[in-house]
Amino acid sequence: MTTSSRWIRWPGFVAWALLLLLGVAVLIVRSGNWELGLGVYAIAGLASLSLLALFAVLFLIPKFNEQRGATLRSALPAVPGAVLLVMAMQGAKLPQIHDITTDTNDPPVFEAAQALRGENSNPIFFDEEVLTQQLEAYPDLAPLRSPRSFASSYNLALRTAQGMGWDITREDSNAGFIEAVATTALMQFKDDVVIRVRTNADGSIVDLRSVSRVGRSDLGANAARIRKFQKAFLKGTEG
Repeated sequence: MTTSSRWIRWPGFVAWALLLLLGVAVLIVRSGNWELGLGVYAIAGLASLSLLALFAVLFLIPKFNEQRGATLRSALPAVPGAVLLVMAMQGAKLPQIHDITTDTNDPPVFEAAQALRGENSNPIFFDEEVLTQQLEAYPDLAPLRSPRSFASSYNLALRTAQGMGWDITREDSNAGFIEAVATTALMQFKDDVVIRVRTNADGSIVDLRSVSRVGRSDLGANAARIRKFQKAFLKGTEG
């Protein structure tokens, strides 16, 4: 068995160290120091991406042809950090906003969330600049119109929110409001969601609004959350 070259072996050790640093960054974010954690996260991701580029060069150098298997194995720990960084870079192309709604003319209003958000949280009032940027970035987001009755849509909306793992913080079936806290899987960021159900001539209208508590940009997370809810709601309607 041929021993791998130090040019492959040592970058492999660095790749494992960066993977560990990535985990540390997540723990820092979860502890509440999200700005420091995201900084460490970005450094680990950028270094992992650079390391993958180095491994790609080593893979192509004829001198290391017989060690290509070792090169690939050494590169594997750098893949998660590089992939996560690329995903974040894609989200960075979106507007620097964190408050998304399906009704830009009359956004649903939060009530319970006011007491749950810390003093350093983002404000939850809508301004014209945010509305303009949302319309340009997410033109597909719109109120969900259902042939169901008000009560039926409200109950389905509540079940859908619960099915998505959100923590329900307010239920007002008379006014048609549901509020919840959605926690992101990796970083454990807590975002606030309000659902509003209203009746109309054809059945009912369901609107959502999702707001991040911290960070200027949500990297598209709130819009994705709303789309996921609408898809689940429509699936429940079909069922």
